[in-house]
Amino acid sequence: MGGKTGPNPTDRGKRGAKRSVLTDGRGTPIGVALAGANCNDHLLMRDTLDGLGAERPRPTRRHKQHLCLDKGYDYAEPRRLAATFGFTLHLRTRGEEAKAKRRRGAKARRWVVEAAHSWTNRFRDLQIRWCKKSENYLALTHFAFGIIAWRQCLPG
Repeated sequence: MGGKTGPNPTDRGKRGAKRSVLTDGRGTPIGVALAGANCNDHLLMRDTLDGLGAERPRPTRRHKQHLCLDKGYDYAEPRRLAATFGFTLHLRTRGEEAKAKRRRGAKARRWVVEAAHSWTNRFRDLQIRWCKKSENYLALTHFAFGIIAWRQCLPG
């Protein structure tokens, strides 16, 4: 494979790629960063936030912009990055999720990102990386994100 690949720790060390995706509240993917499969999620956070394709409005006291992260981001650097980019951080610390009792009928917060990954994996060239060049894979990812966003704008 080409650049931005690495040994996958869950697949007998085969080379693989990782997509770190930033979504809006509805699950529409709006930013992406690529790396090898062996790269930790929190190390991709700056690249993911920098990969935001559009100019975002400035957060204010009245109109905050929230950033929800899972316990894989429970490090000092993601906290600093969230403050630098002006996000209000919602981060489950390690061990907190097991202790927290879920309210009846409450939805999990991570479903929007999981939906974006599912929609992206429906594109065959992205589910299994066939591109040798990381630039081509990134271009196909952006193309798929455009199609996903367009589909969400359609009525029905």
